[in-house]
Amino acid sequence: MYEITIFVSKEEFEILEEAVFEVEDATRWNLFEDFEAKGYRVQGIYESEEEARDAWAELSGIAEVSGEAKIRQIQDSDWKDSYKEHFKPWSIGPLHWVPVWLKGEYDMPEGHEAVWLDPGMAFGTGNHGTTRLCVERLIEARERIGADQVSGLKVVDAGCGSGILAISAKRLGFGEVTGFDNDPDAVRIAVENGELNQTPEVPFTVGDLESGFADQPYDLVLANILAVVLIEFCEQIAPVVADGGTLILSGILTHEAEKVKAAFEPLRDWKDIQIHELGEWSSVTLLA
Repeated sequence: MYEITIFVSKEEFEILEEAVFEVEDATRWNLFEDFEAKGYRVQGIYESEEEARDAWAELSGIAEVSGEAKIRQIQDSDWKDSYKEHFKPWSIGPLHWVPVWLKGEYDMPEGHEAVWLDPGMAFGTGNHGTTRLCVERLIEARERIGADQVSGLKVVDAGCGSGILAISAKRLGFGEVTGFDNDPDAVRIAVENGELNQTPEVPFTVGDLESGFADQPYDLVLANILAVVLIEFCEQIAPVVADGGTLILSGILTHEAEKVKAAFEPLRDWKDIQIHELGEWSSVTLLA
């Protein structure tokens, strides 16, 4: 088997996050922020060097990038070890994201929960800054509302991608959790992640920001997308939040946060609007 690795800029990474679902087999690719190397990495596993080169030609043809692809041969039985070098458990508060190969041996504090991650699936790590920002806001919402109260709340993950946020919300005790994405391949991967985490009660469906909010209003809405998309569909997103509910927006570069806030602010009589930053990324939280 052959491993192909490319380091890319944060701007290229953002483009590739969308483009990877347009290729023939998205599950061959992983895109993640490499905190040790302080950069962004694209990584794929293929049966032959030719397949690896062809796959990169396909992906880079959809989203042109400047990084140089490096290919190395690895043993068939050891292909997941190439991910183990970079994929380490991480946690925020009571929630842990743990590679599935550590299941049964990972030691968690009492009362904490794990989301199991498979690096063989696209977007398997969940460690991107925008995801972390959303999870931090999820935990804050849980603390604000009360851990014993969130089981009665309705949550939607709009543009769910791999489904990590929806699964995380379920692990945190939120009640009726759903997710949708406009890409069928993303939904398929989200379903597989749900099966891995034994959360079949979290349905993932194909839908967009006009058709996906099928069961509104929601007590909590997660939208980890792109700033330009959030702004374009702000009038569709803002009304689906229930009175007293929470809207968490992410996928926003820090210099775009004020623009996103300005787009949503006049649409409702929000009780509070908060901007949080993590490096070059930001989230915007609006309390209805």
